[in-house]
Amino acid sequence: MKNILAILIITFAIQSCCKSPEAKETETVKSSYHDNTGRNDILSGGVKMIPIKTPVGDFKVWTKRTGNNPTMKVLILHGGPGATHEYLEAFDSFFPNAEIEYYYYDQLESYYSDQPNDSNLWEIDRFVEEVEQVRVALGLDTSNFYLYGQSWGGILAIEYAIKYQQNIKGLIISNMMASIPDYNVYANEVLGPKLDPAVLAEIKELEAAQDYGNPRYTELVETYYYTEHVLRMPLDQWPEPVNRSFSKINGAMYVAMQGPSEFGSVGETKLKNWDRKTDLSKITVPTLVIGAEYDTMDPKHMKWMSEEFPDGHYLYCPNGSHLAMYDDQEIYFKGLIEFIKQVDK
Repeated sequence: MKNILAILIITFAIQSCCKSPEAKETETVKSSYHDNTGRNDILSGGVKMIPIKTPVGDFKVWTKRTGNNPTMKVLILHGGPGATHEYLEAFDSFFPNAEIEYYYYDQLESYYSDQPNDSNLWEIDRFVEEVEQVRVALGLDTSNFYLYGQSWGGILAIEYAIKYQQNIKGLIISNMMASIPDYNVYANEVLGPKLDPAVLAEIKELEAAQDYGNPRYTELVETYYYTEHVLRMPLDQWPEPVNRSFSKINGAMYVAMQGPSEFGSVGETKLKNWDRKTDLSKITVPTLVIGAEYDTMDPKHMKWMSEEFPDGHYLYCPNGSHLAMYDDQEIYFKGLIEFIKQVDK
């Protein structure tokens, strides 16, 4: 028995000595990444409800941290407006292995955060100030702070960068154009005509009647449009986090800000005139724009955006749609992680 124990001890010692410095360093980093020592969110698994001051009162928003990395911390802004962080949970399959610290965050009025149901709060400028308060509360700064925004979150990220880029180390704009009027043109003049003419005619007839609540409208849009341009998988194969998130969307805020149509921002919406094409050159931090071939957003426009940023980069997903983090996953996350690590160097 003593001989067996001695052999095991010697074997372990030999293995430890023979490991390369790189392997030992990797072990140390990984240990640090998963080490929650000194963190005040251990009891909640990384979740924090962060107090937010607004013009109409104080509320709380939901955030969740994963990992530890002193130089790479990503705050994730979800789309909608009014969706939740959940449809972005594919990040859990990639960021931990890359040892990137990241934060999910439900914006005010989204499911896991407070919902005062006050349309006076549904303004871009107020959301920008909310992001700034979240940044401060999480201790993010120019030495480590990467801001990621997808879809509506991309609008919010651009607006935040225009005002507060001095706090940012890197910026990621995913699946969002720099102009809602241009998006409207693309949706109606490029994507709409790609649908079966009979399907498009029926959709337009329902929209003309403003019958957006008709189950037939939902059926047509989900069956023929979503599976081509939102997530290129059969509806019954959509990932559970996407379905979970979409089932919790704040419909009132979504319609007020984006509108009821899936073919652009229709009606007197809060976003209908949003356009920052001429302001992109003011954002000088390293910026990655992610576009996809089958996106609801024009991939050529998003490539052009990347060229307007003084330190812009473009990641093209040839098989992806609006949720390219699912239907062109390998290219999406490989490019995203490479950008973050390159900026970190």
